[in-house]
Amino acid sequence: MSSVADTPITRAGTLSRLKPGPLWLAAPALAFVAVFLLLPMLRLIGLSFSGEDTAGVSLEHYEHLASTPIYLRILWITFRISLLTAFFSVVLGYPVAAWLARLPDASRNKWLFLVLLPFWTSYLVKTFAWMIMLGDRGLFNSILTGTGVTESSLDLMYNELGVLVGMVHAMMPLAILTMVPVMTGIDQRLPLAAGSLGAKRAQRFWLIEFPLAMPGVAAGGLLTFITSLGFFIVPAYLGGRGQTMLAQIIIMQVQELVNWAFAAVLSVMLVVAALVAIWIYDQFFGLSSLTQASSAGPKGSKRGAKWLRRAGQRVLEGLALICSPFNHLGDRGTEGPKPVRAAYLCLLFLFLLAPAIIVLPLAFTADQTLTFPPPEYSTRWFEEYFGSPIWISATIRSFGVAFVTAILATVLGGMAALALARSDSRFGKAVFGLMLAPMIVPRIVIAVGLFYLMAQMGLVASNIGLIIGHTLLAIPFTFIAIGAVLKGYDWRLDQAAATLGAGRLTVLRLITLPLLRGGIISAALFAFVTSFDELTIALFISGGLKSTLPKQMWDDMYLQLNPTLAAVSVVVLVIVTAILLLAQRVQKS
Repeated sequence: MSSVADTPITRAGTLSRLKPGPLWLAAPALAFVAVFLLLPMLRLIGLSFSGEDTAGVSLEHYEHLASTPIYLRILWITFRISLLTAFFSVVLGYPVAAWLARLPDASRNKWLFLVLLPFWTSYLVKTFAWMIMLGDRGLFNSILTGTGVTESSLDLMYNELGVLVGMVHAMMPLAILTMVPVMTGIDQRLPLAAGSLGAKRAQRFWLIEFPLAMPGVAAGGLLTFITSLGFFIVPAYLGGRGQTMLAQIIIMQVQELVNWAFAAVLSVMLVVAALVAIWIYDQFFGLSSLTQASSAGPKGSKRGAKWLRRAGQRVLEGLALICSPFNHLGDRGTEGPKPVRAAYLCLLFLFLLAPAIIVLPLAFTADQTLTFPPPEYSTRWFEEYFGSPIWISATIRSFGVAFVTAILATVLGGMAALALARSDSRFGKAVFGLMLAPMIVPRIVIAVGLFYLMAQMGLVASNIGLIIGHTLLAIPFTFIAIGAVLKGYDWRLDQAAATLGAGRLTVLRLITLPLLRGGIISAALFAFVTSFDELTIALFISGGLKSTLPKQMWDDMYLQLNPTLAAVSVVVLVIVTAILLLAQRVQKS
């Protein structure tokens, strides 16, 4: 007589439990992140605790860091500049984000393109343009001395002012793009209701609108702060010795001093700073709000932060009182921006688009030097670019690496997004966090960890190494882009096809993928741009042999600013603009 455990119903139940769920679709992406992000990070942490002359665990490198004033000073400079960058990016970008959030969807998408363009433009191109504008004989000093405002040129570069201008310009689009979804979800009837009850303009803003927008404001500050920690391009070209940041020291320790252990210590410091910032954000808002267009406000379950929230409420009440004399400026309406707001928006968009505006005419100069405006115009520098085997080889390699990266990142990120959309597993939050990890960890740390791993795998100075590194950086963008499309997907269509006898692969091939085609293509285009403009990974993995276009620009900028760089910058801008326009068109269709 057979036991209950041997019945067909019991065996079927056992098989159903063993059957892989939707979350298994994320396994390839998780494995990729584990091997090329988590493993190098763990190896760097272990390396930071290794001793030069002693076996086993040692704190000598941390002691060296703590006992050397110059490194502590650089650590403080890095944190200070990153905090200032995050602060100004959010404060200056807030009015733009609030204005965009109130626009109709069609108009908002058009204006968002002007924010996306500087966001995806290469840091090298932007930095090159700011060097032209802020130099002793640059555009700003020429205007000031030419109009008689100043008798001599001002020091606008090689100081903290120049670094902050370049970094705020680079980070403000990220802050705006992070705040807009949260502000879009704010119910505009709430301020109107408060106004009908007698609340003044300042009270409605500080006590209702701003608290509801706070998750987006904090998320923008968090992402800009973490990204700024790993900056090295802007401080290297626009700053002086007093603005040296930690990422520059890490590069020097690896490439010049070959001191891997101390570079690992500095990398750990950056990661710890990023984790502390993330922990603070999680205590107030929760990490899930980073990608949710909600304005739910702070989480009430974090008891330890209640006293700080109460203090924040008192500060907002004080700000409302201080701003009360300006209530006569009027309410925001739907009739269009007020004159002051219109002037501010024009100035800010001019600030964001300034590098593109400046670089374009400089690329057509006939002169040997970079002067604005050019005395004469010519296409000689484009001819030099297209006739140079070095530049063309770097361009072709960038296209090839970016094309393969787009395919891999879209497949891996798309499968992970599909897994989370179809699964209600308790491991979903962990998968979500791992998919965003390459975007949260400072890029210089990822580059150092990958370089250390690939040097032992023999993948340095190889296209495969570049593709792996760029795919790792692009996965979060494809994951978020496809995940956003999946939120509005009607899964009943798949269920209807399944009831008619279609298998899972058939449903995926004939229904799911065609309906998600626009989002998938858009995600692939963003991954392409991420790879095409990437420098940090290429700086380490290319090994000086497999140079990409940004790496070649970096090498040339170190030697001398010349019109050929302006021509290359225009080529990069044209490529990025074309891809963004294509992505926007695909999203609309």
